[in-house]
This record gives sequence, C-alpha cells and structure tokens, in this order.
Amino acid sequence: MEHIRTTKVEQVKLLDRFSTSNKSLTGTLYLTATHLLFIDSHQKETWILHHHIALVEKLALTTSGCPLVIQCKNFRIVHFIVPRERDCHDIYNSLLQLSKQAKYEDLYAFSYNPKQNDAERLQGWQRIDLAQEYARMGVPNSNWQLSDANREYKICETYPRELYVPRIASKPIIVGSSKFRSKGRFPVLSYYHGHKEAAICRCSQPLSGFSARCLEDEHLLQAISKANPVNHCMYVMDTRPKLNAMANRAAGKGYENEDNYSNIRFQFVGIENIHVMRSSLQKLLEVNGTKGLSVSDFYSGLESSGWLRHIKAVLDAAIFLAKAVMVESASVLVHCSDGWDRTSQVCALGSLLLDPYYRTIKGFVVLIEKDWISFGHKFSERCGHLDGDPKEVSPVFTQFLECVWHLTEQFPQAFEFNEAFLLQIHEHIHSCQFGNFLGNCQKEREELKLKEKTYSLWPFLLDDQKKYLNPLYISTSPKFTVLEPNTVSFNFKFWRNMYHQFDRTLHPRQSVFNIIMNMNEQNKQLEKDIEDLESEQTLLPVNHALRTIEGSNPADNRYREYAEEFSKAEPGVVSLEYGVARMTC
Repeated sequence: MEHIRTTKVEQVKLLDRFSTSNKSLTGTLYLTATHLLFIDSHQKETWILHHHIALVEKLALTTSGCPLVIQCKNFRIVHFIVPRERDCHDIYNSLLQLSKQAKYEDLYAFSYNPKQNDAERLQGWQRIDLAQEYARMGVPNSNWQLSDANREYKICETYPRELYVPRIASKPIIVGSSKFRSKGRFPVLSYYHGHKEAAICRCSQPLSGFSARCLEDEHLLQAISKANPVNHCMYVMDTRPKLNAMANRAAGKGYENEDNYSNIRFQFVGIENIHVMRSSLQKLLEVNGTKGLSVSDFYSGLESSGWLRHIKAVLDAAIFLAKAVMVESASVLVHCSDGWDRTSQVCALGSLLLDPYYRTIKGFVVLIEKDWISFGHKFSERCGHLDGDPKEVSPVFTQFLECVWHLTEQFPQAFEFNEAFLLQIHEHIHSCQFGNFLGNCQKEREELKLKEKTYSLWPFLLDDQKKYLNPLYISTSPKFTVLEPNTVSFNFKFWRNMYHQFDRTLHPRQSVFNIIMNMNEQNKQLEKDIEDLESEQTLLPVNHALRTIEGSNPADNRYREYAEEFSKAEPGVVSLEYGVARMTC
C-alpha cells in the first residue's frame, strides 16, 4: 500500500480502442493493493490484476484530460482519460511500482486466501502425482528405472528430484554425461510409449565445441537406444535452426557429432530462439491493435510478424517426433540450447499427439506439470513475474497453448476440454494468483515453500470442469488414438479469442462450442420435462380412481392406502380397482 498515492479518481473515461465513434464509459477508478478497478455509470466492473500489467504509458495532456494506456500480458489493452494530470501521474507511478515486484513474497499468490485450511491446501497440491503418471506409462520396467542420482539436486539444480533413466545406465555415466551437457541437463525420460516400447527423452545441448567428446554421454545415449528392444536406432532432434547450433560451437557448445555416437540419426527442425519469438509477438500485437486497419493490411501485417510460421514450425517438430515413435518405433532424444523452452514445447506436443490421455482435462494438467513445471521451464523469467531482465521474457508457453488450440480446431472431437480451458490457464500463468507457475524450477519452488504458503491452480480448474467441457468430445473413437495434423498454411489462423477476448466493440462472434453447450443444456431440460409429463400420464388413472373413493368408509380408505403403495411398487398399474383386486386375491 505504500506505493499507492491516490486510491480513488472520479469522472474517469474508459475508451474502446476499436470504436469508430470514440465512445467512452465514464466511471470511478480505484487502486487497491492487488487490483486496478474501474466501475462505470452502469455499475459494470473492470478488474485488472497488477501482475497482469506489462506496460503503462502516460500520454500528453489533452483538452479532455490526461490519457493513461495499460497493456496487459493477457492481451487486454485499456485506455483511460483521467481528468486531472496530477491524479494520472500518481496512478501512473503507483502502477509502475505495483506491476513490477522485486521479490517473490510480494506476489499476489502469497496474500491470496480462498478460505481453505492447511489440510485442504495441501490436498490441492497433491491432486497431481507424477509418480502415478509414469506408472500409467508403464515405468519403471525391465528397461527403465527411477534414479536417485538427483535426489538432492546435486547433479542438476533445474531438474526434478525424480528422474527416469535406462536401467543399464550407471551413476558414473549419468554424472559424466551431466558435466558434458549445458546446465547439467543430461538425457532423461519424458514419455514412454508402452505399445511401441519407444521413449521420448530430453536434455540440453552438449558442450562439444568443434571437437570435444564425452564417453559417458555416448554410453548414456547408447543405453537409451538399447532400452528400446524394437528399434536400436534412435533420433536426436535438435530443435534449433542449424545455423544457430553451429554458431554455438564457437562458444564451446553445439550439437552431437554423429561419428562419435552409434545408432543415432540427427535431425534439425528449425524453431527460432526466445528473442525472435518475443519480437514476432510484439509485431503481431502492433498489427492487432491498429485501429481502422484494412483487411489486406491486417493479413499482410500478420504474415510479416511471422507468428503463424513459428506456430507451424513448433507443430511440425512435434509431428516429426510422433511419427518417429509410431511409424518407426524409434526412441527420440530432444534438445535445444538449455532444454527448457523449445524442448518443452516439442516433447509436450509430441506426447499430446501420441496419447489420448493428455487430451483430457486431467491429462492436460498432468502434461503441463510434467514437461513444463517439473522439468524447469523458467516461468518467472519468461512471464516477467519479477522486475528482471526484459530480454528473458518470451511467449514460449503461450505458443504451446496456441499450438494446442490449433489442434482442437483441426480435431474438435479429440479433446475433452474447450477453448475456455486454454484461456484460463493462460490467464493464470501471468496472474501470480496461484503458486504453480512461480519460480523457474522445482528446487526454487521448494525453497519458496509454495505448497505451504500458496494455493494450487489445479483443484480450482478440476473442480469446475463443467465450464471447460467440449460437447463434441468422443472419448472412445479409435481414429483419434494418434493425431496426424495437416500443417498446410491454410490450416493456421489468427486466434481471435486469445488476442481480442476483452474488446467490446468487435463483433461478438459466439463460440461454436458455447452454442452447442447451450443446446445441450436445453435438450437436457426438455428431456426432464418429457420424463415429468410421462410420469404424470402414468399416474393419471390412479389419481382419478383415488379421487372417486375419497371420503368413503374407513375400509375403503384402507384399500386406498394399499393401492397407493402397490401403484408405487408397480408403476404400470393402470387402475386403482385393478390394484385393489390384485391385493385382495
């Protein structure tokens, strides 16, 4: 609260950025410790979390007031006109402080209280169990084992404690390989396909330079290939463009030399780095926010941003991975530079294509927990949770969600969840309301004691599944066991509901899923009404007979009571007289 100089400003105008008539709403602006709140004259509330704010601009004073423009990480843009420049300046300075926290303990998750006790909070964190997930895959088994080598984070600080490695890989081999890999991120299991007995493994780039080699690393890759009894030849997928990987050789890093490794086939897939992706998104948002843009200029800007080309590149890499497993029964080792950005994208999407479980609501949460949270995607740096280096911010996870959305568009019957589920997850990777995405690795999250001090997002989503269900979902269809998407250019489109979900003036195209959900609800109500009418029709002769003997002598009333019980036991009885006759026989 020490950063808040002005808590309330009246007669503030909220402009709509796409309105052609410069329409505005007048209301009161409030500043709290966690939110910016605007209440217009119709009592409609607009809440903006401070942690969602990416950029605040105070523009030059005009005759109508001082403009304040706020850009958010969830792609909301709000444009206020504050009557007095001094009030605008105070709010501007407050938001600069409140949106950029210096330490984790000041984030919203540490003060958010949904009124759960400690036991309920702990139970929420226990809803996702990765040991159960690996057991579902079929590991440990005769070829793969759970290693305790990283139990104390001594080998790799950014990996989880529990790691699965080939059974024949000894601890000295693991330690030696980790010293040869960037950040110590040696090859470990990400996903095991029980039917094909093939594995998806992940790591970081080798410290090979132009000629260096490591026997332990070579032995570990050989152990991965031998752990597949069907096909001993494995792929090594470098997700970077080849030129980037070659440039890293000058810094003593690089990629595997095929001459030093047996039974491997090398494949570059060409996904650009975090800086290119950040720049591409910025170009997309500039085009996306331009008022009065013609159709041709919009599509030209969308193309020049390169955003959809990057989405296609990520999906193409995942398709290559899935085909290697399904068609060739080959194990695949995936890496980028440090193994926590592009590697997470490709491993997660490849698993999603191969395994229908990850297309359920619970399974998708498990997938995020496994390939993103536990394996050390740097959420806090990539999402800018703290006031750090802006060059570390990049929409890597946003791209993953967009790839999944494109798959749901191409296979609308293959996913249990709808678009709203993806948007809600995206909302909370930036909100800092829950502890799941805080920190950059599991070790850091343990040091922050997130399970003791914050709440997990997953129970709030899993306990409210109804709003996230896809009405077109067919869980038992064999044709959706493995997805084979088509990535020709016309299958990629602008995700309107991600980038324009908060814009009021745009045509409110209702989601097809929402329409079908409403129709389903209406059908259920009609079916219930039909059941009620049929029940009334069945009881109509009985009720009529009961009315005819109402008020007769006590003996008749006794028969009436018997008949009522009999009609409940046998609802097919069409007359009271028949029921009485049955009981008296």
